[in-house]
Formats: sequence, structure tokens, C-alpha cells
Amino acid sequence: MDIRAREAAEAAGGVLILGDGDTRLRHISLSSGKMQGEDLFVPIIGERVDAHRFLRDAFSHGAVCAFTSEHPDRESAMKDPELAALCSTGKEPCLIAVEDTRAALQRLGRWYRKERVHIPLVGVTGSVGKTTTREMIACALSAEKKVYATKGNSNSQVGVPITITETEEGAQIGVIELGMSEFGEMSRISQVACVDVAVITNIGVSHINQLKTQENIMKEKLHILDGMPEGAWLILNGDDPLLGELTEEKIHAYGIAEGRSIRILFYGTSEAADVRVLEVRTEKGCPRFQLQLPEGQRIFCSLKTPGMHMVLNGAAAVAAAAVCGVSPEGAAKALSAFEGVGGRGRTFEKGGITFIDDSYNAAPASMKAGLSVLSETPAEGRRIAVLADMLELGDREKDYHREVGAYIRQQGLSLSQLWLYGPLARYIAEGYEAAAGEPAGKTAPQIRLFDRKEELLPALSAFVKPGDAVLFKGSNSMGLSAVLTDLLRTMDEEAGD
Repeated sequence: MDIRAREAAEAAGGVLILGDGDTRLRHISLSSGKMQGEDLFVPIIGERVDAHRFLRDAFSHGAVCAFTSEHPDRESAMKDPELAALCSTGKEPCLIAVEDTRAALQRLGRWYRKERVHIPLVGVTGSVGKTTTREMIACALSAEKKVYATKGNSNSQVGVPITITETEEGAQIGVIELGMSEFGEMSRISQVACVDVAVITNIGVSHINQLKTQENIMKEKLHILDGMPEGAWLILNGDDPLLGELTEEKIHAYGIAEGRSIRILFYGTSEAADVRVLEVRTEKGCPRFQLQLPEGQRIFCSLKTPGMHMVLNGAAAVAAAAVCGVSPEGAAKALSAFEGVGGRGRTFEKGGITFIDDSYNAAPASMKAGLSVLSETPAEGRRIAVLADMLELGDREKDYHREVGAYIRQQGLSLSQLWLYGPLARYIAEGYEAAAGEPAGKTAPQIRLFDRKEELLPALSAFVKPGDAVLFKGSNSMGLSAVLTDLLRTMDEEAGD
């Protein structure tokens, strides 16, 4: 980013009440302790903490400007002892008064998209698989274009505006992830990002506690169209029961994109799919398949990432690349080098043990997919599933966990150990025991229950050994990523001894 404080104030609908309007702003930060230099600090008022408390801390760590909704003018700002003390040093920081810091950040992001970011953007949303699909699309596009993609998980109504301002110079196209957890959120961020192509991966039950029904979730996802131009491409998973039934007329009937044409392209396994998956097979757990394109042409795809769910992600990536002008053959070739995303199904080996790190998030569909990957992973030893609670699933949260347990048994997944951590994860065991069907190899997995995360590390350290394959899967706040990190560190220490 390269703008001046007075430009930021005008774009955000605020007033510069302190500091020099020519002050250059290079980055935006939401954390008072994490500055990159010449930062604009945006104090967000959350449910528990009002970040205005950290204004002085932000300036002491390198911020040169900040939004504020607590100080309407210079006089009120100078009554703040901490701000007055900063100004007395002779280096007056910039302070921009706004009504709402979150809304001001979104206005700044929208202005920056309009005035400074003139490249096409692909937007990715969906209940599960957003980040992996985003990265696969970026990989496919990179075959012929310089690509900018969302960093980390900055897909929220405060993350997307920052992502827009960080668009790299020289990029020819961008891939932006858009997430939502409440009514109205997708519409707000879509009008910041103003994407040119949208991909919706699926409609699951994540955030159903807030949105109540899957149809509501789908409608909210479709509001990605609010910021899109006339004739925009909407790329949908045709295998999804809800998305697969959509038409332009149905979308307009929801009150979305009325008066604008939409070009819909479906990817999937059915005959009706525009980009159709054919002849899927696996080699060492990784999928190989063909894609039939709308013109009837077929191309071959080979992935390094294990799991049949990756096939649809790959199809979405090729479809998105194609509508953006990249040759399908080039996109498929680039995808063959994709190795996954940390925390989202990345598979690696250490000390003779195969680890599947899917610890970043969890929903019933992604939990089942992760377990299927583990079951298909070559292993001379045992296959160990370390599962934690799936959160934000509403009133039926116990049923969704039981459903995962039933899936393990009904599909005959080849698992040796089922380690369950958390008050909800134990219902996976209940679902397994209640389901009909024979365990794979007629041997049920050994089930262990853990009430405390701290119990997992010593138990795993003493148990896993070369030849095993271990899956870590659960909602991010359950902390399984930290358990895996500590386990790997322990292994390094033991190897050093």
C-alpha cells in the first residue's frame, strides 16, 4: 500500500484530527504489537475487548496513524492523557476520527480496490475447502499469469479489506478467499473485493448455529454476487445437492443480482457438469483423473495431495483458470506440483511416521474426507485418527459428531486407533458403536477418550512409532495444531539425544 493519511481519511469517510496529512501509510494492522512499518492501526471493538485501549501501544510499536471512534475531534483527543503525552514528544501521530472503525476499514478497502487494484480477482467461498481450493486456483493460474492470493486466513469483513490493500505490484490476477459466519457479512465483503469470478465449493453446516438452515447458508454465500459486475462468472460444485440445482432465475428469485446476467458453470462428476470429472483412480493414495471440458476436450490431471475430495477442488481450479484465460492443459500441469496447505490436509513424513495435518478446521464433510484419506494412506503400521470437537454446529452438534462415527463404520474405514478429544468428540464413539456394519478387517479401532489437550502429547509421544499414519483433525480453537507442533518438536529432541 502507498497512500497518504489524508487520502485514507477521505476514503474511510473520516476526519484527520491529529498529525500530518502527508504521512505515508504502507500497511494496515489490527494488532497493536504487530507492525511492519508505516502502519495504519485499526482498533476493532470486539465482544470482549475494545482495541482503542491499545492506541498508545500501537504507536510505540511503529504505527504512524490510527482510526478512532472514541475521539470525534482534536480537543477530545488531547484530553486523552496517553495521546497528549505522545503529542508532547514533538512527533504528533496521525489520528483519523470515524464513526465505526470496522466500517471505515471496509470503506478504505473498497476505495483501494476501485482506485488502485485494477486486476481481475477470483473470489472463493464455501462451507469447507475454501483455502485449499483458493491455493489450487492460484497454482493453476500461475501456469500463465503472475498471481496474488490471500495470505493465511484473512477472509473476514476485516481481513478482506487488508488483503486488497496488500495486492502485490505487478500481479496480473488475484485470488481472494471470502468467508462469512453471520447474515449480511458476505454482502459487505463482496462489495469490498468486487471479484470478477466467484467459486462456491459446497454448502455444509458450518455456522448453522447462526444461519439456522443450509438454504440460508447458500443464500448468504450467493451474496458474493453483490459486488460482481454484469455477466460475471459463477463457478459452482454441481455435485452439491443445493448448488447443483441453481439457475440464474432461482438466484434472482432470492433477490440476489437482480437485473444482472450471471454466467454459471458447473464442475463435478455428473453428466450435466460443464467441467466433468471422469475415470478417477488413485496411485499411492493420490488421485489421477480426466476432466472433460465444455467443448468435449479431455485433459489429464494428476495430484500430489491425497483424497478423493481433492478431485473436485482440482476441477474447480481448472474451471476457474479456464474462464480467466489460462489454457486447461497448462492449469492441469501446474496443479500436478501442488503439495497442499499446512493445517488443511497437508501430508508429510517425519521419523518414518506419515502425518496428515488437517488441524485448522473441521465440519462433518471435511472430517469424513480426512478420515477417508487416512484410511487410504499406505501404512506398514497403524492408522491413528486424532479427532477433536467440531464447533459452531448449532443444536444438532451431537448428532453431527455421531454421524462421523457412523460413517467410519458404515464405510468400513481401515483405522487402528480412534483418539477423541473434547466434550463433543466423544459422540463420534457413540455414533460408531450404534452404527450397523462390520469394521474393516472385522477389527474395530481401539477408542480412547481425552478430556484435556495436555494429555494428548505424552500419550502420542509414547505411542506412535515408525510405520504409523496419524491424522489430526478438529476445529482450530481445539488446538490440535499445537499438539502436532509439540509432538514434532519432541521427536526432534529425542532424535538429538
